[in-house]
Amino acid sequence: MAATVIGAGITIEGEVSSDDEVIIGGTLRGKLDAGGAVTVESDAVVEADIDAQSVAIGGTVTGNVSAAERVDLLSGGKLIGDVKAARLTIADGAVFKGNVDMEV
Repeated sequence: MAATVIGAGITIEGEVSSDDEVIIGGTLRGKLDAGGAVTVESDAVVEADIDAQSVAIGGTVTGNVSAAERVDLLSGGKLIGDVKAARLTIADGAVFKGNVDMEV
């Protein structure tokens, strides 16, 4: 299984679906459904709701994030929106504004 990559300099508007891992280095506006992990790289901008197995945020995400396993807000990452996940980690230097629903 290969990862779906949205590279730097690419802007996508609309709904994106993938059965595999998604790596975002550019801009995504709309909605993202992924069967695998989602990685938002440090220069990426996401204005979308994300639903995935796990999510790692190093860039900027504005939207609600739902993960079956975990959400990791990395140092330098920014998340404005609600999180629904079994586990949430927020690193030093990360910014988070929203609500958390930690399901069992």
